[in-house]
Amino acid sequence: MDSLLFFNISLGFKELDSFLASNFVNELGRDRHSRVLKMPGMVIFGRRWAIASDDFVFPGAFELFIRVIWWIGILVFYSVHKGKFNCTGGGLLHSYLLVLLILLAAIICAVCTIVYVSMQGTISNPGPRKSLPKLLYTRLALYIPELVWAVVGAIWVSDTDVRCERTVVNAVFGTVIASWVIIIFTVVAVLIVFDPLGGKKTLYLADNINRNLESSQSGQLFYNVKKTATRVWETRIRLLCCCIMQDDDHRVAFTSIAELFRDYFSDTDLVPSDIAAGLTLLHQEQDKVENCSKEPEEILCHTPLSHVTEDLDIELENAAHYMQFAAAAYGWPYYIYTNPFTALCKLNGDCCRNSPTESDIIGDDRLNFHFGSILQITGLQYRDFIHISFHNKIFEIPFFVALDHKKEAIVVAVRGTLSFEDILTDLSADCEDLTLEDVLENGFVHKGITQAANYIYRRLINDGILNHAFTTAPEYKLVIVGHSLGAGTASILAIMLRKSFPTLRCYAFSPPGGLLSKSLADYSKCFIVSVILGKDLVARLSMPNMEDLKRRIVRIVANCTRPKYQILLHGCWYEVFGGGPDNFPTELDGRSHNTLTQPLLAEESLMMHRSPSYSALGDESPLNAPPRYPHLYLPGKIIHIVEETSSKRWCSSDVKYTARWSKETAFSNILISPKMVTDHMPDVVLKALNNLTEEKASCVTCQTDGDFHTNIV
Repeated sequence: MDSLLFFNISLGFKELDSFLASNFVNELGRDRHSRVLKMPGMVIFGRRWAIASDDFVFPGAFELFIRVIWWIGILVFYSVHKGKFNCTGGGLLHSYLLVLLILLAAIICAVCTIVYVSMQGTISNPGPRKSLPKLLYTRLALYIPELVWAVVGAIWVSDTDVRCERTVVNAVFGTVIASWVIIIFTVVAVLIVFDPLGGKKTLYLADNINRNLESSQSGQLFYNVKKTATRVWETRIRLLCCCIMQDDDHRVAFTSIAELFRDYFSDTDLVPSDIAAGLTLLHQEQDKVENCSKEPEEILCHTPLSHVTEDLDIELENAAHYMQFAAAAYGWPYYIYTNPFTALCKLNGDCCRNSPTESDIIGDDRLNFHFGSILQITGLQYRDFIHISFHNKIFEIPFFVALDHKKEAIVVAVRGTLSFEDILTDLSADCEDLTLEDVLENGFVHKGITQAANYIYRRLINDGILNHAFTTAPEYKLVIVGHSLGAGTASILAIMLRKSFPTLRCYAFSPPGGLLSKSLADYSKCFIVSVILGKDLVARLSMPNMEDLKRRIVRIVANCTRPKYQILLHGCWYEVFGGGPDNFPTELDGRSHNTLTQPLLAEESLMMHRSPSYSALGDESPLNAPPRYPHLYLPGKIIHIVEETSSKRWCSSDVKYTARWSKETAFSNILISPKMVTDHMPDVVLKALNNLTEEKASCVTCQTDGDFHTNIV
């Protein structure tokens, strides 16, 4: 249900803006044996492309498979019909097939050579593949006669004067279609790996080899590259959001998000396949560390807090109850997703009977499906709802206010990410101040989520929604809940309302990790409870954590001595079928922690340091201003739910869970796992909470029965 998966974006980006800081290469070359390090991104036709020289193994093998089958089929067809080309147009057909066989044989030889060369070396050692650009030029040259021959075949097939057998015509027609399909796919692939900044990066690198890094010309050139990178990212975001109306808020968000992506990818030279290889290596490394006995100083160690079991059980019971409200805020998409066979029938039967008036619901709810789903999930009656808003814009997210008679609470439930507008809110990750009289120092908060909380705050207070709710049920307490983006918004909203409602409680399910500064996180511990399941990615998402992940990926791919295709093949097998992690060399193998802090040449070729010019241009704020992306933490006290008997594959039967209080520092690393996404889904979180509460209830029942029998004896 959530699209805050910022990390999943890193795999989908076709071009990484990876060489904005490449002016440091000159200094790095002088300091490290006076040589300029090569970059994995290939340079062809004088520009960098978003593909590495070791990325041609799998596409080349696939093309080779298709070409060989195609060549054999044409050879068999030519042999069978060798004496049947005496028809009108048969001579041209005979020449067409012969030339096509020769052309396909040449292409197969070229592709075989490309695949073989691409299999050599490692990610950080492209030296054995230095001849690949010349081979690609040869392969591209072969597309010219192939295109010409495809046109010739199309003309022959469309010629009405041809009087050959229907079988022959159909065979040639299929050959022509296959030729055009391959050509079109090739053009699409070129567009995918095209880097709009490739020419500027290559020019900038060559320019700085013989130029003073601090010169005004170098600074101006770098500024232009930086500005172009921002514009490219803005264009990409606008294209992704082309289906939504765009106003001033959208334009501000587009620029902010574009700058975030530009900064994040500005100091690395990685292509998407490098990231995929790094992720699979990190997953296996983390699994190895997880299976080993952990030392206190281990990097991946999670130290739980000592906790009071009774308090934990109470909070788990409350969390299981209020998670239904947080899930209900998603409306009909969640209800149909969790009840695919019966949802539509129930909604069609129930929604039309209790149709609310227009004043009860704000926003679009066609066919009353959203409201009907909320009724089904929460089990409440229509009269229990104070206000429902399905209005959705950037920084303005849906929520509802309802009376929970079971817990005697007024519940404000905030929806998580479910639209492009919500994604823009998620990714507006700049920090802004949140000043509170109760806190000793000003706190920093996630900008986009804070603006969403301000919107709901104004609606609740200025529009008199909470006043109406407490007039209806004055003895009830206030509880704010939400999942994911809704959890982050609910947490900041609770902090805003805390002074006016001292007894309020907030339950944040799978909130985003980069939310509150340390002072605000500590302040919220007395009234906010966060619930995190397993290896949830979103709960660990913050800019410092993403920077750490980037450096870990760079280090692990630089230290691995296996070719990329072997890493990816074993990684796919490991993720799907399990087995033991491979013994690829990793950053933790046989090295002390001090050694880990010293970068290698290969790592520095993948992670470029920012030059003084970059710092001067990037630090536009005053010197005493806070960093743009300081360390932000999860809100409140944290309940971490983990699988007791975990199957490390995609599915597991009869899963049991355990829960414990945990520190916010336990979520300072992003853990790679197939469940990093599924552990964030609201239905999985609700299932885990229900499992815990049902297990606790059964244990209490067994204990009561045991005491009863003991008394009888």
